[in-house]
Amino acid sequence: MIWQYLLLVMAAWNVIVLILYGIDKWKAKHDRWRISEAALLGSAFCLGGAGALLGMTVFHHKTKKWKFRILVPLSVVLQAAVVYGILPR
Repeated sequence: MIWQYLLLVMAAWNVIVLILYGIDKWKAKHDRWRISEAALLGSAFCLGGAGALLGMTVFHHKTKKWKFRILVPLSVVLQAAVVYGILPR
């Protein structure tokens, strides 16, 4: 039963990370104070990899930076491993 709540929390966090990438893209276009790369990557590695990857794809944000092209997919693999680990067998 607890794994269902964990999956729900992870899904909500991924939506927040997706929105975070969208906000940073908006700020980049409007020459505003930006969200740091460390915060964006950190949010991806705190089980927000799917949201980060979706944010990169949807908003075309940080797609040319090698750190993001390598580390965000790696965070998705980490997130998939965690999900696989908490699902009941």
